Amino acid sequence: MVPGLVLRSLHNGQNGGLVFKRLYSWTEQSFPKITTHYTVHPREKDARWEGVDMERAVDEVDVVIVGGGPAGMSAAIRLKQLAAQHEKEMRVCVVEKAAEIGGHTLSGACLELGALNELIPDWKERGAPLHTPVTEDKFALLTEKHRVPLPIFPGMPMHNHGNMIVRLGHFVQWLGSQAEELGVEIYPGIAASEVLYHEDGSVKGIATNDVGIAKDGSPKDTFARGMELHAKCTIFAEGCHGHLAKGIYKKFNLRTECEPQTYAIGLKELWEIDPAKHHPGRIEHTVGWPLERTTYGGSFLYHVTDENKTPLIAMGLVIGLDYRNPFISPYKEFQRWKLHPSVKPILEGAKRIGYGARALNEGGLQSIPKLTFPGGCLVGCSPGFMNVPKIKGTHNAMKSAMLAAESIFDTINSEIPQETVGINPVVYEERIRNSCVWNELQSVRNVRPSFSSSLGLYGGLLYTGLFYVLGRGKEPWTFTHHGADHRKLKPAAQCQPIDYPKPDGKITFDLLTSVALTGTNHEGDQPPHLTLMDDTIQIKQNLTVFDGPEGRFCPAGVYEYVPTEDGQGKKFQISAQNCIHCKTCDIKDPSQNINWVAPEGGGGPAYNGM
Repeated sequence: MVPGLVLRSLHNGQNGGLVFKRLYSWTEQSFPKITTHYTVHPREKDARWEGVDMERAVDEVDVVIVGGGPAGMSAAIRLKQLAAQHEKEMRVCVVEKAAEIGGHTLSGACLELGALNELIPDWKERGAPLHTPVTEDKFALLTEKHRVPLPIFPGMPMHNHGNMIVRLGHFVQWLGSQAEELGVEIYPGIAASEVLYHEDGSVKGIATNDVGIAKDGSPKDTFARGMELHAKCTIFAEGCHGHLAKGIYKKFNLRTECEPQTYAIGLKELWEIDPAKHHPGRIEHTVGWPLERTTYGGSFLYHVTDENKTPLIAMGLVIGLDYRNPFISPYKEFQRWKLHPSVKPILEGAKRIGYGARALNEGGLQSIPKLTFPGGCLVGCSPGFMNVPKIKGTHNAMKSAMLAAESIFDTINSEIPQETVGINPVVYEERIRNSCVWNELQSVRNVRPSFSSSLGLYGGLLYTGLFYVLGRGKEPWTFTHHGADHRKLKPAAQCQPIDYPKPDGKITFDLLTSVALTGTNHEGDQPPHLTLMDDTIQIKQNLTVFDGPEGRFCPAGVYEYVPTEDGQGKKFQISAQNCIHCKTCDIKDPSQNINWVAPEGGGGPAYNGM
C-alpha cells in the first residue's frame, strides 16, 4: 500500500523534454511519533504527569541576563561597575546554557577594541587573552583555479589594522572572570527555558529548564523542576535567533516596523599548521568560488597565536541562508573551498583541532526590531548588530549591552514612576540610535542587500566600492531584503543536484568526523529539543517539494530521511544528540515546522576557544 507518491521533473531530458522520475513514496510507517516535548504535547493532557509536584523555587534579583556571551558579560560588568560607582546594591545574575562559559561561543574572530577599551581600559594588565594584533590584510576573488587579488584601502570593510585576532571563547571566559570579580552571579549549565510574566503583561523573569524527563516525555524518578528567577529587568543576550527572544518578538510585536531578519551560516575549523607557513596577524578574506554567483558568502582565514605561541589558523566559510538551491550543502561547500589551489597547501601536513558552526544575523539596520518592552530588553546578536561586510559583530554586541546596562541602571534608580511592574528601559532605544553602533550600521545598510539584488556578486562588489568606500554609505536610499530566508528555496524540480568531492580524510572530512571535534553531548534520554509542530510535514512538504534540504543545511548531521521498515517509503528521523546549537534548522526550514527549544542545561557543543 503506497498512500503517497512523489514525482519530480528533471530538466535534462533529450530534445529539451522533461523527464519524470519516481523519487519518494510514503506509507503509514513514514510517520512515527518524533516530538514528545511538552511545548508541543502539554503535560496537562498527559496522564503520566498527574500528581507530579510542579512547584518551582523562586529567587529574586535585580537584573537577570540570559546568555553568557560577549554581550551578556558586558552588560553584567557594566551594571556592577555602575553600582559600585554610585554605591548601590545591585544583584546581577547570568544564566548560560553551555556547561562552561565560552563553551558555545563561536566566531572568526577579529575583534575591534573600542567597546573593550571603554569597558575595561586596563584589559592588558588584567591578562585578556588577546595575543595577535592584525598585521596584514588580504582580499581576493576566487575562481575555480585562480585567485584574483582585490585592493583594500583604509575605510573599507576588510581593513582590519588596529584590530586583534582572538579565540573568542577564551575571551568570553576571561570576561566571565572579570564579571565574577565584580560580584556577578554566573550559572553555567543552566538553560533558560521559559519567559515569566506579571499579571500586567510585563516580563517577570525566566524559568530554568526542568531535568529528569524521559525521551518519551514522561517524568523520570529523578525529575526536578527548574527554578524561577524574578527580576526588575531581564536582558535577553541569547545570540543569533534566541529561542526565548522568538516569543518576545511576538508577545510585544517588536518586529512590526522592521524587515524580517535574514541570516547566514558560518562554518569554522581550527588548524595547527607548519610554523614555516604561519604568518601571525595575517587576515585573508575571499568571495566567489565555490559559491555560485547568486549565492552570497565568502571565506575567512586568520593566522592566530595563543599564549603558548601555537601556530594556528582559524578558517571558515559564511553562506547567506537566502540561498535558493535546495541541493546546496554549506558544510560540503566549505570542504570544497579548502581544496582551492591557494588554500590547500597551507593545510598539507597540518592538524585539524576544532570544528563548529553558528548562524549569523545579516539583516543589519533594516532588520533591527524594537529593543525594549515592559520588563526587559534585547542586546547583542539577539536583535542583530552585526556589521555584515566587516563580518564583525562582537564590538557592537558589547557596546549595545553596555548602553542597555546604563539605561537599566538609570531607570531602576529614577524617580519617574513606571507604568508596569517590570521596568521598561525605554531610554536604551534613544541611546543606541545616537551611538557609534547605529552610525556604523547606517553606513553599511545597503552593502549586503545589494548582493542579493539584480546586481549580483560583481555588481555588489562595485556598489560597495562606489557607495560605501567613496560615498561613506550616505546614499539617500535604502535597499530591502525581500522576505525571510525560509521562503527563498526553489522546488527541487527547478534545480540541479550538486556533485561534491568525496572527503579525503586529510584536508576534507565527512560530517560525523567533524562533529566529533565539537565535543557535543546531550543527555540521551530526554525529549528531542528539535521539535516538530507536525510530525508529518517534513515528509509531505520538505521531502516531496524540496528533496529534504534539512539533511544538507544542518552542519551536524542531525536530520535524515531513511527507508521505512517495510522498504516502501521513507521516514524522517532526528539525532538531537548531535545538535551543535547553530539554529540553522529553525531559520531555513522551508515549512517552518522545526522549533528549536532548550535542551537540558549543559548540553550541546564544548568548544575550546572557537
